[in-house]
Amino acid sequence: MEPIDRPASPSPASPPSKSSTPFAGKVAFVTGASRGVGKTLALRLADEGCDVVVAAKTSDPTDKLPGTIHETVREIEARGRRGLAVQVDVRDDLAVERGVKNALERFGRVDFLVNNAGAIYGRPLIDTPMKRFDLVMGVNVRGAFACTHHLLPAMVAQKFGHILMLSPPVDENAAAGKIAYAISKFGMTLIARGLADEVRDDNVAANALWCATLIESSATIRFGLGDPSLWRKPEIVADAMMKVFVKEPKTFTGKALVDEDLLRAEGVTDFTRYRCDPNAEPPRVGFNFRMSIG
Repeated sequence: MEPIDRPASPSPASPPSKSSTPFAGKVAFVTGASRGVGKTLALRLADEGCDVVVAAKTSDPTDKLPGTIHETVREIEARGRRGLAVQVDVRDDLAVERGVKNALERFGRVDFLVNNAGAIYGRPLIDTPMKRFDLVMGVNVRGAFACTHHLLPAMVAQKFGHILMLSPPVDENAAAGKIAYAISKFGMTLIARGLADEVRDDNVAANALWCATLIESSATIRFGLGDPSLWRKPEIVADAMMKVFVKEPKTFTGKALVDEDLLRAEGVTDFTRYRCDPNAEPPRVGFNFRMSIG
């Protein structure tokens, strides 16, 4: 599900020293990182040694949307890394371009782009007004395209980069009941697949990553998508992300990944620590879920 609002948990381990991590000196740009899964991903990257650009809309907290780009940056800096707060609506081309320029001026490079910012709408086509279609398309697929477009030249020039879409493997059988949302998320995955072939020789990777189960967030809570027995913690997504980013880009690209499957392939066998309810193993749903959102 759309990773938007769950407060991030700090890593249980102490942040690695700059000399002990392959991510030392690297820079990550994470969209939608003021809260939820995006914040969890940003803090995990900082724990591993990255400086992090926190790109999101929320600069000031509200009752409905706790968490801001500045709060995430403060938590990154508390981990001994550098952070940069960039207020960006990914639908705004000029804001995206300006955010990327600020990131490159501050850090000199960007090694990892996580296209996490998302909008969710879950209604049948007949109940989907065009403004809602435009919203999910603008934030999800177009926003991811714009961020990738503006950051890609720097990655190509430095001959290193990982681009990660938070989007599912394409499954046409899973679109019913949420067609607009499915188009927007499958589109992100297609960007990754096509881009992989375009920039593999430049040592830039493009992959997509999705969750096997529902992930705990304010979206799952607010829209009544089950209960904690059906959810995993967003830390599983962070662990899967790091398994991708540790690889040499040109050797691991063009894949539509699922967090559990990737971690199992990397040797992980115990998934109980990701449970929200310690006594219940969440069922696997992937993108094949129904919702009534919007």
